[in-house]
Amino acid sequence: MSLPATIRVKLSSEAAEGISITRVVVQDMPLRDLVEHMLGITGKDEARVRELLLRGTLVSGASRFRWTGWDAELDGLRELLATYPGDDPARMFASARCVRAVLRGGRQAIQIPREAGARKPLLRKASFWDVLMDLAAAGEVQYLHYSYKDRADCYRFDMPLAAAEKLRAASEALKYSSLREQIQSAGFVWAELLVER
Repeated sequence: MSLPATIRVKLSSEAAEGISITRVVVQDMPLRDLVEHMLGITGKDEARVRELLLRGTLVSGASRFRWTGWDAELDGLRELLATYPGDDPARMFASARCVRAVLRGGRQAIQIPREAGARKPLLRKASFWDVLMDLAAAGEVQYLHYSYKDRADCYRFDMPLAAAEKLRAASEALKYSSLREQIQSAGFVWAELLVER
């Protein structure tokens, strides 16, 4: 069976709550959008995407998608998957398009959206984000993979102790005290940098 342009999908919430009744929404969803939700789990693995389409159910984030499953035509599925971006190790790190950093290596990963890190207080020469991007530019940034969930290329910046200390000092510029405290007390050793294409 060839690939349909849209799929009738039932959407419901998978939020972890006590006993509750959530509404089920029925909508026609473009197949491309549905497959994009799958790619965060399967990558561009044709067999796994085909299996999910046949199964007719997917949990992505806090949502459950259900549809009448069907055996997708392999050639059509290959053509569709070829239209999505993929890993590109030759792609250089571009700090101007970096949208999020995740400090890793401690007990807990610290998520820092660009908006939270780029705010520059009065009388400060540089924002926290400026310092992080300067450290990454001066260091060695390594390509990891393309994240379908984040719609971004992921890079790894291994942080020497001196760079981590500069980042901790720069955290004084952050508006959010809880984020500032996390950065100052965490034992992070590298940063995952997400760059939109």
